[in-house]
Amino acid sequence: MFTATSLDQLPDRETILSLSGLDFMRAILRGEIAGPPIATQLNYTLDTVEPGKVIFRGTPTFEHTNPMGGVHGGWYGTLLDSCMACAIMTTVPKGSVYTTLEYKVNLTRAIPLGTEIVAIGTTDHTGRTTGVAHGEIRGVADGKLYATGSTTCLIMKVAG
Repeated sequence: MFTATSLDQLPDRETILSLSGLDFMRAILRGEIAGPPIATQLNYTLDTVEPGKVIFRGTPTFEHTNPMGGVHGGWYGTLLDSCMACAIMTTVPKGSVYTTLEYKVNLTRAIPLGTEIVAIGTTDHTGRTTGVAHGEIRGVADGKLYATGSTTCLIMKVAG
């Protein structure tokens, strides 16, 4: 997956609207369309794309800590927002886009720095105007549950 480093590397509106959400996410996975710039800053990558399911892999580093040296809650939240919303994106029809309306995160334990994790987003429902998904962050090596989340996204049909 290549990640955009400038606005002109992000996909244009025509490209976005010409693909179903699933095809769009698969194009990112194949490196044909740039992934989100935030992924570079937060050290995560798109790993798996299936209908209704997306998995990101990441590893928190020192740059992602809070003043007490723990992984900042925003890191958990961003990965969960990304995997859950992208899971919904895989169900969005051609000519439509989504945006997060709200999301909730529950941290269950601290992720030790340097621990590789997967953030798994799974769609629960996709309708004409909203989608609902849940997610979890788990350790790759230990399988431990580090956080859970839920989201509601707005699905918008965009006029051509």
